[in-house]
Amino acid sequence: MDFIPAKSILQRASHSEGWFGIDYNMNLYKGCCHGCIYCDSRSDCYQVEDFDRVRAKKDEIEILDIELQKKRRTGVIGIGAMSDTYNPFEKQYEITRRVLELILKYNFGVSIETKSNLIIRDIDLFKKIVLKAPVILKFTVTTADDDLARIIEPGVCVSSERFKAMRKLADEGLFVGTLLTPIIPFITDSEENIRKVIRMSAENGAKFVFSMGGVTLRNNQRDYFFRQLDRFFPGYKEKYVTEYGNNYFCGPLNRNWYKVYEEECKKYGLLYEMKDIIKTYRKYDCNEQLSLL
Repeated sequence: MDFIPAKSILQRASHSEGWFGIDYNMNLYKGCCHGCIYCDSRSDCYQVEDFDRVRAKKDEIEILDIELQKKRRTGVIGIGAMSDTYNPFEKQYEITRRVLELILKYNFGVSIETKSNLIIRDIDLFKKIVLKAPVILKFTVTTADDDLARIIEPGVCVSSERFKAMRKLADEGLFVGTLLTPIIPFITDSEENIRKVIRMSAENGAKFVFSMGGVTLRNNQRDYFFRQLDRFFPGYKEKYVTEYGNNYFCGPLNRNWYKVYEEECKKYGLLYEMKDIIKTYRKYDCNEQLSLL
């Protein structure tokens, strides 16, 4: 793995976005090797050349240590929005784990999204961090079908393995849930899939399921997505062109999807609106949950 120069690691988050109430944001790796056919981070606007090649940032632990020391206010740090911080290289380099140690040292909270079961390695650190600051852990799960997951997310563990990891985190009293996003038209937007992902989330200890609906397509990401459709789903590209044209956002064909999503979340007592998720995890008591278990 190559190491690239970096002047800064930590960025102030835009509160206008309201992404799980994070105060700061960081991506510890550049690029991603999961190979998900729908990934918006591949888009030209993010300026990540050779996106499928993972790189780390030179001296990022030392740089981040200095940056965190200088912060007058703590807060929740988001990790993994552009590049999964638990990629296969993390097993060897443990950059994410060392960063979590700094987060603990300086009393910050953490918000992580991942598709990898490697996250369970760091349960010990999450349990220490949550005694001082909020922790929220999110697994992206787009399909309940492992065979389909192997096609649309070929470089990462299948959905059932993510649910097993979710169960382990939940059993330790941690605040964990599912990102049911994107919902991919013609592929994962069936009512059956939406219901099953939500049910499996509930069965494995999720506190919430959050979804933004359809898939986003622009410039080079659209080209990549269409190539994968031609490869794995012949004829689907033509369906997209007919249904959506050049639209950036391609919503689920099932116009009733949100109603199903809302009903199922209510059925299992899961949070599903961003404001409620933020409010709840920021005051979540890990010790109280463990005593209940």
